[in-house]
Amino acid sequence: MSTNSQIQQQVSKEEWQQRVDLAACYRLVAQFGWDDLIFTHISARVPGPEHHFLINPYGMLFEEITASSLVKVDLQGNKVMDSDFDINPAGFTIHSAIHAARDDAKCVLHTHSINGVAVSAQKEGVLPISQQSIFVLASLAYHDYEGVALRDDEKPRLVDDIGDKLFLMLRNHGLLTVSESIADAFLYMYLFEAACMIQVRAQSGGGELLPIAPQIIDTAMAQAQAVTRQAGGALAWPALLRRLDRKNPGYDQ
Repeated sequence: MSTNSQIQQQVSKEEWQQRVDLAACYRLVAQFGWDDLIFTHISARVPGPEHHFLINPYGMLFEEITASSLVKVDLQGNKVMDSDFDINPAGFTIHSAIHAARDDAKCVLHTHSINGVAVSAQKEGVLPISQQSIFVLASLAYHDYEGVALRDDEKPRLVDDIGDKLFLMLRNHGLLTVSESIADAFLYMYLFEAACMIQVRAQSGGGELLPIAPQIIDTAMAQAQAVTRQAGGALAWPALLRRLDRKNPGYDQ
């Protein structure tokens, strides 16, 4: 496999930074316990005119991924840069469909977290019962389960279902977020996962759940922008990287 210095010399400064951020995102997903061994994916578009994307090397744990080990592919999942690793075709079926359909889909993050799958199996989906849930519900779509995502004919239905939303619940399957940046996609997944975890715990308590009024959900995005000063995930991202540097450094290699 190519070394860090070899890969860095072959790509633009912008691509290298995207690689570093994506590798960090993979490791943070593992650190937060949302990973599923070597399965699920986070993909990011390579800055530049080509429709090239970075995705995880199939077979590596998320906690092991580095900037130089990420695989660069085109929209068909073909490698456009030498790599010793393959990619998971099922994973890129979902990701490529969304990347191709939306210019704002610079990063697509997908998980099979226990809480996320639990709520995805519930008919009513995400309930408006927590502060975290209102941000999710303000931009949430659903896609029905069609089996392991291997068929290209599922792509149009997936694209139609997500529309312009930032959050997608894949029923009986897991969670997915879409964003202009890796930092925002991670923040959205943090909110998505938190909403699902709170819901599962609240339901397990057995008491009557108290719903949040629809008019509050309607203003959720404006409230979120006010809290984050319009910066979204970028505000938390440097702190998350500092945490990662303390606990699992080396993602930038």
